Amino acid sequence: MRDGTIDAIEASQVESLWVSEQLGRPLVKAWNAIGSSSLAEKGSPSGKPGRIAIPIAADCEEDRRVGMRLVEDTGFDAFDAGSLAESWRQQPGAPGYCTDLTREEMPGALAAADRARLPKRRDLVVAVVQERVGDGKTNPDAEFGVRVARTICL
Repeated sequence: MRDGTIDAIEASQVESLWVSEQLGRPLVKAWNAIGSSSLAEKGSPSGKPGRIAIPIAADCEEDRRVGMRLVEDTGFDAFDAGSLAESWRQQPGAPGYCTDLTREEMPGALAAADRARLPKRRDLVVAVVQERVGDGKTNPDAEFGVRVARTICL
């Protein structure tokens, strides 16, 4: 929708693996599964109840550890989401994408992701949000996207 058609991705290659190939270097996937408002406003000290978890995927253990430390430093719980091949579980339309889940909720959300259903769920979330954006009477607040994603994807 945003980037045009990418044949490899249309043929089911995981987006993160495609990006890594294009860059010619390893990749750590982090912060993609949190909305900008939540990222800007919801960081909190380690150990605080209800702290939001961010899934991190990487193929290199050291790269993943660095990514996880950086996520922790930004005020979120880092959750080891495994390899880039499995990072589709933190894509738009997945239960763990922009739903502001805790560390305790994240494993179930990642496990519940159904790859075949992601595009339809993603498109539904986008359609609902777009319908409300820019309407002076119903323009959504910062939490609207999280509520819609939770309703459709969890």
